Amino acid sequence: MAEPLPAELAAAVSASAARLGPFSRIEYFSEVGSTNDIALARADAGAPHGSVYLAGMQRTGRGRHGRDWFSPPDAGIYLSTIIRRDAWEGALSLVTLAAGVAVAQGLSKATGLQLELKWPNDVVIGRPWRKLAGILSESASVGSRVDAIIVGMGVNVRRTSFPPDLADRATAIELESDRPVDVAACVVEILAAFAESVRMLSRRDAAGIATAWRRYGRAGLGGATVRWNDQQGARRGIARDVDDSGALVVESDGRMEKLVAGEVFWDRVGRD
Repeated sequence: MAEPLPAELAAAVSASAARLGPFSRIEYFSEVGSTNDIALARADAGAPHGSVYLAGMQRTGRGRHGRDWFSPPDAGIYLSTIIRRDAWEGALSLVTLAAGVAVAQGLSKATGLQLELKWPNDVVIGRPWRKLAGILSESASVGSRVDAIIVGMGVNVRRTSFPPDLADRATAIELESDRPVDVAACVVEILAAFAESVRMLSRRDAAGIATAWRRYGRAGLGGATVRWNDQQGARRGIARDVDDSGALVVESDGRMEKLVAGEVFWDRVGRD
């Protein structure tokens, strides 16, 4: 069952309610299996657009490509929100990019860190890139119609021992910042930035979202070497841009191609 919001977060949300709009409706749980699962169930039950579900820990948090999301107690921000169809109809491919912009922008404002985006939605920092936050979007459907998108956001906040397979490529705000972490400010600034991103989606402002994404993703564009796999097997190319649909534009064997899904590995940015 949902519990009262922690006092500092409740005060911060109340003070920023006008900026958060529908994203000021937050249900808090000290422990859940997955906030995305809570949001999917609430969406199926008719919960309104903008409803937010926040947890102190996740037992079965998940990330992209079927991976687990490391979610120990009080070590991160684990939240999911419901984005109803009216907000993104005609721009579904941009929802995840818009969320990535919001997390990078909100955390940058709350912490002062110089954050970047790795296509399509990993929030990273430093050289080599270290992952600080990630996003998982899942659909809630009525029959064959997608009625809502559940956007899950996971942010590593506290110093903690990452599992061995993550230790060399994950980081946390406390590891990167020279100041105390105001978790309530991080949550509020992420949600406020996401409220603005969703307003851009509602206005069908694809160019605006793509431009905002490029602002944080520029290090991985404009000539960086990338690798990916598709039906042709292992591929290599040069990342050139992100287009207004959210696709990654790459140059490979003298031709321009658009990648719309899958995992892409950056060589140059990872080594610098």
